[in-house]
Amino acid sequence: MAFDNTVTIIGNVTRDPELRFTPSGLPVCQFGVAWNQRNRDGEDTAHFFEVTCWQSLAENVSESINKGTRVVVYGRLDWSSWETEQGEKRNQVRLVADEVSPSLRWATTDVTRNESKGGDFGQSGDSGGQTATTTTVNPTDEEPF
Repeated sequence: MAFDNTVTIIGNVTRDPELRFTPSGLPVCQFGVAWNQRNRDGEDTAHFFEVTCWQSLAENVSESINKGTRVVVYGRLDWSSWETEQGEKRNQVRLVADEVSPSLRWATTDVTRNESKGGDFGQSGDSGGQTATTTTVNPTDEEPF
């Protein structure tokens, strides 16, 4: 990544991820994440973030994450502004995710590796709007660790 505006947040998903497709068929998924910050007086302040995922990450998130899941999100900040029909100016900071994973601090999970679509070497790639077939085959025929 060319810019150093990367952030990592850990929090709870506030609504089920919503998977949509652009007119060209590119998958995009959006969901909310909240985390609490406790001040010196013991009072909590809630912080809310809008998270956007693209391509294969969008499809995997929509199939794996639900409202209430504690997640770790790594990505970059994106800022946008617009004016409403009533003439009010609005701003939004959004987190464009490069990685999303469940937090394993208070939970366990089973990981299923998606079949490779070829040549992306773990980078997000266009899956053509179709869900990847899952498999549990170890590609190296060796036991990990």
